[in-house]
Amino acid sequence: MSVGPTTRRRQLGADLRRLRDAKGLTLEEAGARVGISKATLSRYETKEGTVKWPAVDALCREYGASDQERDSLIELAKGARVQGWWRSLADPIPESMNLMLTLEDEVVSEGHYACMYVPGLLQTRSYAEAVHRASEMRCSDQEINRMVDIRMKRQELLSRDKPPHLWAVIDEAVIRRMVGGRSVMREQLRHLLALSTQPHVTVQILPFSAGAHAAAVGSFVILGGATPELDVVYVDILGGGLFMEKPQELERYRLAFEYLRAQALDLQSSVALLNEVYRGL
Repeated sequence: MSVGPTTRRRQLGADLRRLRDAKGLTLEEAGARVGISKATLSRYETKEGTVKWPAVDALCREYGASDQERDSLIELAKGARVQGWWRSLADPIPESMNLMLTLEDEVVSEGHYACMYVPGLLQTRSYAEAVHRASEMRCSDQEINRMVDIRMKRQELLSRDKPPHLWAVIDEAVIRRMVGGRSVMREQLRHLLALSTQPHVTVQILPFSAGAHAAAVGSFVILGGATPELDVVYVDILGGGLFMEKPQELERYRLAFEYLRAQALDLQSSVALLNEVYRGL
């Protein structure tokens, strides 16, 4: 896991707020002491926009931070300007996808619940193409290929030296839904079976027999940061995606994922069901 600009920016905001609270200063009081507005300091703490490292230096001195803390926060401020590989793409990508790529580039874990399709990070190219063609009805072949290329590029994070741990709970409907035809589905199921043997990939199937469950509202992803307060939940919606990071939102989805893991088949039984469906195609 590489500590990227979004993680740095979010960690910086959390640390600045912690130091200010420990000093007992309001936003207005702290900003006035270092010559920045209340609104600017609020943006610093809420992880919005760029941060000037000299201002971080001044804030740390005002808050009485140790030299080690001050140096660390200055480095976070400087590192928050680094850009990811997707910024160099010739064509712009939707803002929700831009944020997803940014966060995903920095995660230490991902918890997926999938009720419609195989999670994107576990899809074969043929399966991904079939999904995009079904959901993006008016896109040209060139646009479809571009979106599939980005999805395949995303999957490289699973082959890093220190990849994040991906835990996928997949509804039985997903592995039985005929996406792209018989040959595409057979290839996809083989791919899932192969990935499930990797130490950093865990696949569980939520069987029909589980009945009602904790996430009937739809698919979601818990993007796990370096610390729990850096976690983000992503919910896929028509035309984009919704990101949530409020403590109560995170707790709700973490609890739902725990229940889903408990309701799903164990690892050995999940592999057995995958093989059963594969042999039946």
